[in-house]
Amino acid sequence: MDLPNVEISLSTIDTERWGVQSARARNVLSSNLSKALQFCEEHSVKFLTARCPTSELKSAQDMEQAGFQLMDTLVYYSRKLDAVTIPEDTGQVLIRPVRSGDEDQVRSVASDSFKGYFGHYHADPRLNRKDCDDTYTSWAYRSCISRDVADEVLIADMNGDVAGFATLRLNSPEECEGVLFGVAPSAQGKGIYRSFMIQAMHWGIAQGRTRMIVSTQVNNIAVQKVWTRVGFEPSSSYYTFHKWFD
Repeated sequence: MDLPNVEISLSTIDTERWGVQSARARNVLSSNLSKALQFCEEHSVKFLTARCPTSELKSAQDMEQAGFQLMDTLVYYSRKLDAVTIPEDTGQVLIRPVRSGDEDQVRSVASDSFKGYFGHYHADPRLNRKDCDDTYTSWAYRSCISRDVADEVLIADMNGDVAGFATLRLNSPEECEGVLFGVAPSAQGKGIYRSFMIQAMHWGIAQGRTRMIVSTQVNNIAVQKVWTRVGFEPSSSYYTFHKWFD
């Protein structure tokens, strides 16, 4: 099996967020680890977020030997898109596209719904906890105002108030992705997340896509149960590492 090449680039948003030159890398392997480290040296990178396929345990061990620290394990699920097989949306809350003026409410919902969430940034003791929380509120807000961040945002509208959001992205001519989801604590238990998944699939079909993917931390069991119930299956997984160059 041919293994993918490392994908590495500077991260403007992480550099602004953490105040040091930052980069992100994907598909880091034993065979290309030196290339990733050389990139960081050439670009004076101080903070690197790197992902390695969980199937490549030797690569993960080599990264640990090189000073990388494991922060989380990310699992991907995928589903073929076929309107005939998509379950019926039985939710009672209106799901609609984002509108101008929704962005502040989306930011507020993100702040409430991600309170206590533990992502790879939170796992790094060198990063401020509040700043880690703010990564999600900022991400949700930017998704509403910039098509560079998300191709669509779906809103759960409860009597005119934003009760949840789902950000969506087009990855390729075949694939779309459900990226960031949030439901206000006061609106949980109403089937909103399931409605988001179903409506996201319909959106993908309308965009001509034949496959949808989603991802989360391996220990986030609740959403994985929803995914399997609407037809998604596990497809791949990655370790997330951080490395500080100082």
